[in-house]
Amino acid sequence: MPRSRATPKTPDPSPATATLLQRIEAARDELRPSEQQAADYVLQHPNEVIDLSFAELATRAGVSQPTIARFCNALGFSGLREFKLRLAKSLATGLPYIHHDVNAQDSSAEVGAKVFDRAIAALVTVRNHLDPSSLTRAVEALCTARRIEFYGVGNSGIVAMDAQHKFFRLGVPTAALSDTHVQAMSASLLEPGDVLVAISGSGRTRDVIRSVEIGREAGATAIGLTVPGSPLARACDISLNVDVPEDPDVYAPMTSRLAHLAVLDVLAVSVALARGPELVAQLRRSKAVLQEKRTPES
Repeated sequence: MPRSRATPKTPDPSPATATLLQRIEAARDELRPSEQQAADYVLQHPNEVIDLSFAELATRAGVSQPTIARFCNALGFSGLREFKLRLAKSLATGLPYIHHDVNAQDSSAEVGAKVFDRAIAALVTVRNHLDPSSLTRAVEALCTARRIEFYGVGNSGIVAMDAQHKFFRLGVPTAALSDTHVQAMSASLLEPGDVLVAISGSGRTRDVIRSVEIGREAGATAIGLTVPGSPLARACDISLNVDVPEDPDVYAPMTSRLAHLAVLDVLAVSVALARGPELVAQLRRSKAVLQEKRTPES
């Protein structure tokens, strides 16, 4: 007897809530093994699929043409033509986020495409979900800050250093701290009017959360760049949500790092603009000093 088949559990097909690639990934485990093979090929080569015929797609995916037809039907499409039209539209939205495993058989070009796709998708996702009101509150707090400190551990500690490099040029005393003991001690010395920015890809690093609590007890305003609803997000006065799932692929770089860097760029540029023309002259002087350290153009 043929095995019973459950209807694939797919997200809302509206482009506002999910791309077609996300739908395919969500439905994959409910598909037949041969259809899963077709799904895997589409997920790994979405841009190529748009230009392939029925026979070409079946050959490259290593399945039969009827399997391709069943795969399209399982996702709610009448056939391959409708599926490819929807795939092209989905890719055009700029939201290609999907998990692509890097493996030892990949060429350098394939590795590059997967890493870039993952990074671009993560940035677009964060851009589309960044809360404008929280962003405004964070910029206001940073604009009036007497002192700004950036806290992060491990990978996030490197991001904190980059943030300090951005903000010290704005004429505000800044520090980047990655040692958790130093973080706690420094947080205890903060005062009302100071701002601490805590960065964490998981939002569950105990020492960073505790430093935020200490800083707030001292009167400082805490801004978190972290996962929404996480312990760190709840501990901060203002939370800028950066919800980027980290891939289990051991080869892949951490995409949350790129998202955190981008959000910090947004904050730095916003603060610079808000501080007005007098800052422009200061930034120009700083840039002029750097010219002295460069060799002349040939």
